[in-house]
Amino acid sequence: MRIAQVAPLWERVPPPAYGGTELVVGLLTNELVRRGHSVTLFASGDSITLAKLESVYPRAIRLDPNVKEYNVYEILQLGRVYEQAHKFDIIHSHMGYAALAYANLVKTPTVHTLHGIFTPDSEKLFAYAKHQPYVSISNAQREPRLGLNYVATVYNAIDVNSHRFYALPDNPPYLAFLGRMSPEKGPHLAIAIAKQVGLPLKMAGKVDVADINFFEQKIKPQIDGKQVEYLGEADHNQKNALLGGAIATLFPIIWREPFGLVMIESMAAGTPVIATKFGSAPEVIAHGKTGFLCNSVQECVSAVSQVGELDRYTCRAYVTERFNVKQMTDGYEAVYHKVLATRFARNEQLRSSIDVASKRVAN
Repeated sequence: MRIAQVAPLWERVPPPAYGGTELVVGLLTNELVRRGHSVTLFASGDSITLAKLESVYPRAIRLDPNVKEYNVYEILQLGRVYEQAHKFDIIHSHMGYAALAYANLVKTPTVHTLHGIFTPDSEKLFAYAKHQPYVSISNAQREPRLGLNYVATVYNAIDVNSHRFYALPDNPPYLAFLGRMSPEKGPHLAIAIAKQVGLPLKMAGKVDVADINFFEQKIKPQIDGKQVEYLGEADHNQKNALLGGAIATLFPIIWREPFGLVMIESMAAGTPVIATKFGSAPEVIAHGKTGFLCNSVQECVSAVSQVGELDRYTCRAYVTERFNVKQMTDGYEAVYHKVLATRFARNEQLRSSIDVASKRVAN
């Protein structure tokens, strides 16, 4: 099968540090190549892939001060993808709504994996293209009221073997938080939980421009380097060590998290996750086995005393079985075949209608 994978230009594929979407795209693309598919990856020029790489910009854009208008390069990339649409059997976009208008203009079907959330503005565009095929990354991510043509839910995956397993947490014990320093991710709540239970909290994650004021006002004043430590933006090995050494990873989100790779990265390292029961968390965590799902900060506080009862090997095995690259790729291959079969059936139906009409005219 000839497949185009289209990634955001914001981060490299795979990302050196932050970038859940790009991590998933990298794993999927390489596995599709290993399975014998002809894959072209449209991504930043510094991306590392087994596929043929095409790019309109030489490096990831987020940390490039020379780029002032990201949308310009996004449009250039999509232009390059869709002017070559005839070369592919299927186009797989990971760019949210950006490809929707383009996909309506070509015969090659586009599958859209939705990695983010809906906004009042983006909903208008999704309504315009609701009949295109969509993949959700959790069932909780879906918005039934929009009437989108969901063809499957395919959970994200990680390369479990690239995550070191920690049979025992570090001593002295600490709690971990990994994620964007933004209100919806709950770093301020993680600090509150750690202070209530009297344990150190080690935090890592990027600070986006939009979240600078929140970080400066709500987080930074509480960082003392002792009970609350901020490590900055961590790379893969740093994240693995941070999560694996903790007695628990705190995931006190206050939004409908579409998936949350941090949860499976933590469990792969052997560390249970204490999360608030929003978004995908109930689909990712096995309550009472690989972590705890809580309805409040106070429940999270109570859960900390229970994590010692959970088996860290069970956490690892759960991710290995449920969120592996093979399973994710199987899911996407099934999606591709389903979409192509639907397109073929429609074409056959159209041909039959044309034949019938032609015979009527001839008679």
